Amino acid sequence: MNINEQSKWYELTTGAEIFEPATSREVKTGEWRTRTPVFDKEKCKQCLLCVPFCPDVSIPVERGERLETNLDYCKGCGICAKVCSFGAITMEEL
Repeated sequence: MNINEQSKWYELTTGAEIFEPATSREVKTGEWRTRTPVFDKEKCKQCLLCVPFCPDVSIPVERGERLETNLDYCKGCGICAKVCSFGAITMEEL
């Protein structure tokens, strides 16, 4: 089932159950954030430890280098900041 802004309430799945895998890229959940990760490229050592820990897959990597956090999908959990040994990621309140 494909849900969009025109969907009727009775077309929604019971209890927001997900019946199709890999739909996270279809739903931008970044507006749920109450805290925002701030990335300091100067402090980053490109160890990429933050990448696999991000539950929202919001930290893109290109050519082996971490890029800015994709805030369209980041929910602001702060796990990336917690695992960063170099202080390259801090969390700011919105």
